[in-house]
Amino acid sequence: MPPIENLVAFVAASVVIIVIPGPSVLFVIGRSIALGRRAGVLSVVGNALGTVPAVLAVAFGVGAIVASSIVAFTVLKIVGAIYLVWLGIQAIRHRNAHVTGAALAPTSSMTLLRQGFIVGLTNPKTIAFFVAVLPQFVDPHAGAVWLQLLVLGLIFQVLALTCDSVWALAAGTARTWFARSPKRISTLSGTGGVMMIGLGGALAFTGAKS
Repeated sequence: MPPIENLVAFVAASVVIIVIPGPSVLFVIGRSIALGRRAGVLSVVGNALGTVPAVLAVAFGVGAIVASSIVAFTVLKIVGAIYLVWLGIQAIRHRNAHVTGAALAPTSSMTLLRQGFIVGLTNPKTIAFFVAVLPQFVDPHAGAVWLQLLVLGLIFQVLALTCDSVWALAAGTARTWFARSPKRISTLSGTGGVMMIGLGGALAFTGAKS
C-alpha cells in the first residue's frame, strides 16, 4: 500500500483532474441527454469497467509499452473515435423515437454497459494518463510497486465513477425537464448525438501523443 500521505495527495489530485470535463464526461453527458439518466449511469459504469484493463496493464508494465508506441496508441484512438461517431449518429437518427414512443435500440442494460465499456477500453489516453500520473505517488520502499499502482488505479476508478455519475444524473435530470415539450426533447436528443460525434472527431484529429 502507498503511504497515507501519498494516498491523500493522490486523492486530492485525482478529484481536481476528474471534475474538469474531459472525453469521458462529455460522452456521459451526451448519452444522458440522448437517452436519459439510466443510460447515462450505465454508460458511466461501463466506461469505468472498460478502463480497468488499462489499470491492470499499467500496474504490470504493459501500459508503458502501449503509451510509447505511436502505432498502438493511434489504432486505439481511431477505433474509439469511430465508435463514438457511430453512437452519435444513432442518437440523431432515433431522436424522434422519444417523442413518438417508438422503440429505441439499444435499450437493454447490458447493451448500454457494453457500449460504455468499449468507449473506455478504446481510450488510449487512459493508459497514457495512468503511466504519467500513478508512478508519481508510488513509494518504492512501501512495498510491491505493482500493488501500489493497482491500488491507486482502482481508487481513481472509484472517484471517477462517483463524479461521472453526478454528471450523468444532472444531464439526465435536465433531459427530463426538457421532455415536457416533444420538440425540445427531440432537439436535446439530437444535441447529445452531435456532442458524441464532435467528441469522436476531436479525439481522432488530436495529436497521437496528446
